[in-house]
Amino acid sequence: MLKYVRISIVSIFCLISGRSIPEDYLLDTQKIITISINDSTAYKRLSYLCDTFGPRLSGSRNLEKALDWIISEMKADGFSKPRGERVRVPTWIRGDESLQLILPFKKNLSILGLGGSVATPKGGIKAEVIVGSSFEELDEQGKKVRGKIVLFNAPFTTYGETVQYRYKGASAAAKYGAIASLIRSVGPWSMNTPHTGGMGYDKNHPKIPHAAITMEDAMMLGRLHDRGERIVMDLRMNARSVADRWSRNVIAELPGSEIPDEIVVLGGHIDSWDVGQGAHDDGGGCVAAWQAVKLIKDLGLRPKRTLRIVLWTNEENGGRGNMSYRNEHLSELKNHILAIESDGGVFNPRGFGFTGSDEARDMLTSISRLLLPIDANLIFKGGRAADVAPLNDEGVPVMSLKVDGSKYFWYHHTNADTFDKVDFIEFNRCVAAMAIMGYVVADMDDRLPR
Repeated sequence: MLKYVRISIVSIFCLISGRSIPEDYLLDTQKIITISINDSTAYKRLSYLCDTFGPRLSGSRNLEKALDWIISEMKADGFSKPRGERVRVPTWIRGDESLQLILPFKKNLSILGLGGSVATPKGGIKAEVIVGSSFEELDEQGKKVRGKIVLFNAPFTTYGETVQYRYKGASAAAKYGAIASLIRSVGPWSMNTPHTGGMGYDKNHPKIPHAAITMEDAMMLGRLHDRGERIVMDLRMNARSVADRWSRNVIAELPGSEIPDEIVVLGGHIDSWDVGQGAHDDGGGCVAAWQAVKLIKDLGLRPKRTLRIVLWTNEENGGRGNMSYRNEHLSELKNHILAIESDGGVFNPRGFGFTGSDEARDMLTSISRLLLPIDANLIFKGGRAADVAPLNDEGVPVMSLKVDGSKYFWYHHTNADTFDKVDFIEFNRCVAAMAIMGYVVADMDDRLPR
């Protein structure tokens, strides 16, 4: 049975003290929240996206078929100018991969190659493994590393800190003569679920295969290493990078009723890694942004400024979608009022991060009080996210939806990022939060200051 949320004008008004929020938006807020919480349209669309097209890695047919469907659906929704703007994207193909523990006992281990990795030689790599928990421990091992596979068994602290082993680990190990490198998956929790993600190579060192194993296996191997056991593995990876392919950013609009040249962007990245279904990362964010603008349109609300949906391609392994959007729309950016991104999963929303002027923050804090009924009224420092950051570099104020992230890295970049992990009510609250914030900024008399 669906959980219904009913919110009266009086209850919203009582939650908002003072007169900093125009009273005209109270009725619109009630409509947006009530309809969005109970509407199954977007939830069903996300299910269809995930189940019909699967994972959507840049350069894949899965992604391009999904983009065709999205543009077709946006046309059916009655949006203005639904289109795909072409972008050349890097293309990495995983291929078959396996990892077997040979000593001290035999066991097949779960593995995910890291995006951009080279393959192993034909016949694979069979070698002894050396384990460390940090780059400093690798430095201490020094000459012992040559000819071996290095495993970085780094415990998760924060994503920003721990992800350095995924991105830099291969070259750090290759510097000392390692012939392959592995990392403990970047996340706080696991059920034997390795996490993939992007990696890079330092041009000053040889390119060696680089992959992630599960937290459980990494910790086991760490214990074996600490006991002095000899560890031998057989690693086989057939990954390859091929020539760039064409993809698209998807764009659709609800034109402004009075100042259509001024634009408020709502979006997320439509590509995903090649595992799972990309439900929380970031299909849910894309469909939530899409539904937020559709909801405003369907309610007959016509904000003064244009609301533009942007679904960026290639966030995961190149960032070319966001750069292309910035370059293609450079002449418009002076009239980009605000860009809002959702790329942290579609769990219960808490509010928005913001990067911009203090005056704009004060205005957005006032607007956010309209989100009190769904407990999404907090404004945090820092709204830069991958796809809106290039716009912020050009002076555009940016926001990112902030959600309860306690489970996000359970599923992030794994085979477990599937539609069944998306809660109906939590997802629809994300829709409501983005719709209210986007609508009020697009409709208020004062332009958001820079």
